[in-house]
Amino acid sequence: MRTSVSMKGALTGIVTRLNGWRIAAVTLAVVLAFVAQAPSTIPYSSDLAREVANLATQLHELRQEQSMPVQVLNRYRDSICFIYGIYTFTGSDGTIRGRRGVSGTGFVVAKGTIATNRHIARPWVDDDESEMLIRGGAQPRLDKILAFFPGQHNGIPLVDVQVSREADLAVARIGNMGQLAELKPLPLSAAPAIPGEPVVVIGYPMGTTAMLAKSPPSAYRRLATGRGRLELTQELAARSLIRPSATYGHLGDVLEDKLVYDAVTAQGGSGGPVFDRSGNVIGVNTAYLDGFSGSTLGISVKALKPLIEAAGRKH
Repeated sequence: MRTSVSMKGALTGIVTRLNGWRIAAVTLAVVLAFVAQAPSTIPYSSDLAREVANLATQLHELRQEQSMPVQVLNRYRDSICFIYGIYTFTGSDGTIRGRRGVSGTGFVVAKGTIATNRHIARPWVDDDESEMLIRGGAQPRLDKILAFFPGQHNGIPLVDVQVSREADLAVARIGNMGQLAELKPLPLSAAPAIPGEPVVVIGYPMGTTAMLAKSPPSAYRRLATGRGRLELTQELAARSLIRPSATYGHLGDVLEDKLVYDAVTAQGGSGGPVFDRSGNVIGVNTAYLDGFSGSTLGISVKALKPLIEAAGRKH
């Protein structure tokens, strides 16, 4: 019995210092080997058996979490698009006083409908520089907004854009479904988000810059010279280089409709889906605090659902 108690104490010490599933795997293997090889005449307590079972459960959960980003990305990548838009400011006399581009991420939430951020679909809202132009008499206009889906060689126009008044959310219709008719909407979670749970964020952080950096050397040399952002995006699509990326982290806090998590992102990742451990969307990625990776911000899907329902009634 003393041997069993000593082994249990050693195990407890090891478990408290686990730092990743590899250490847990080695520890579990040692325990199982000890139990298997111990003489049958040496008893061990039921407490030790429970410790072994608990350790095996923890190892299984850690392995699942480690594989989450790959599983979620492979399952849903085709329904997550890169968005590029062009908007202008015109004076009362019709002259153009400014033209700008905006990029972000969107994802299919219903047949023919994508969700994104309001600051992607209406980039002049809550933008200080844009508000200065508007106060000076300029009128903003969204000239073009296109969705580039993985595997599609052309951008698809987005139409019937609707934005939320309360939250940084928007939905839009896919203008020409064509081959996109079979795209599956991402599953939206019906359960409340729980702090501490793992999350996966998928999107296009750094936009065309990141996609260009990931391209083969021969394509990089050709694409990196003398192209505007829209032309570059179209070239990337033509070469099947529109590819989202996934980051992994944990949900740190939930404040009403706001989610706080440490999965890193960057400009261009706005509007991307935030998944829970079950592969359901719990939020829409919306912002990050520069210099502090622990505070990436999203908006809960419960704030998105009324906007989706309103768009569905309109059509």
